[in-house]
Amino acid sequence: MARFFYSLLFYCLTPLILLKLWRRGRQSPEYRLRWRERFGFVPRLTGARPIWIHAVSFGETMAIIPLVEKLLAEHPQIPVFITSMTPTGSARVQSHFGERVGHAYCPYDLPCALSRFHRRIRPRSCVIVETELWPNLIHSCAQRDVPVLVTNARLSARSARGYQRFKWLTGPMLQEVTAIAVQHQADGDRFTALGFAVDKLQVTGSIKFDIETPEGVASDAAKLRRAWGAERPVMIGASTHDDEEAQLLEVFANLQSRYHDLLLILVPRHPERFTTVFEQSVNAGFRTYRRSEAPLPAADCDVYLGDTMGELMTLYSAADIVFVGGSLVERGGHNPLEPAVLGKPVLMGPYVHNFHQIVETMEQALALQVVSDPAELQQVVAELLDHPEHARAMGIRGRNYMTANRGALAQQLALVKQQAGIA
Repeated sequence: MARFFYSLLFYCLTPLILLKLWRRGRQSPEYRLRWRERFGFVPRLTGARPIWIHAVSFGETMAIIPLVEKLLAEHPQIPVFITSMTPTGSARVQSHFGERVGHAYCPYDLPCALSRFHRRIRPRSCVIVETELWPNLIHSCAQRDVPVLVTNARLSARSARGYQRFKWLTGPMLQEVTAIAVQHQADGDRFTALGFAVDKLQVTGSIKFDIETPEGVASDAAKLRRAWGAERPVMIGASTHDDEEAQLLEVFANLQSRYHDLLLILVPRHPERFTTVFEQSVNAGFRTYRRSEAPLPAADCDVYLGDTMGELMTLYSAADIVFVGGSLVERGGHNPLEPAVLGKPVLMGPYVHNFHQIVETMEQALALQVVSDPAELQQVVAELLDHPEHARAMGIRGRNYMTANRGALAQQLALVKQQAGIA
């Protein structure tokens, strides 16, 4: 009954959801494309039944790439079909895998759309990356005896409280999930508190620890450093959000008065904000270059805007000090592990609930420092610039931390294969 009223409400809200998509399309035209896929009108597959992997956006897609690559290598006869919810996630699937996997937007959580999707795709199993839980999606799989594995799962205290408020809906939904592989025990405890069975839960750690540095990153980063001056100190603000860039530009201006050759790389989280941030930097008086227009910027560059997709690791590699965004504003922070694997010192703001466990353990390993505000960020960056040996030691501790926590990929791959019946 709960799911019936939920579905009824979703049908009623669908016109507003489409209106929101249309409005987002003003800045990102991709949101106005391929709407049929969001209602289950995807190409009909023939042949072997695929493993369906749902990776909602860019970050989840990046996390699952190593696992999918192993699946394709070890079981080339089993198709993989990946769904996304955002244009950035979709673009990453298409650019990385090309025709090696099937791909579409995930249908909305409407019974009719999901039924249509199942008829056309006929998945053998469903793998949900991290925590993208939809009652009708999971029920549609349970109806058809399609196992559902939530892998690399994390559940923050804030998200758990949200699910708890709707336990009448989330409780039955979790009972239809076949298995969950969580990143940390605390995540598992929150799932079981919501009613998930302990015997279907496994703590594997995060597959993000198994990240490998993409080929060519070091050489591309070296080219950048030669272009703007190999000896220049460089800080990067990555995956930044609205208002965060303004704070970072102010910090940078204060630092540049003392460290005259300091360079700032800015990488906004959302592509639709690239132009806004570029104009913001120019209006602040900085000589600003866009990566899309200047793959090798001139030596007079003050601010380098990373406005391309899939190149964050290159930009991290070109930097000396890394600030991971979404953490000076209340977004919960983004992944600090990518710069850590490159041996970079990592700084974050106070809002890190999306990666609380990882941030806490990185702090304990002296591989990351949380700052309370822009003033403290400025102070810590200055200390690292004054003592580059401290920055290098922090980066080495981060790389060692990554090495010590590897192994989740193999465990989660085994679970995916087991649920798909190919173990």
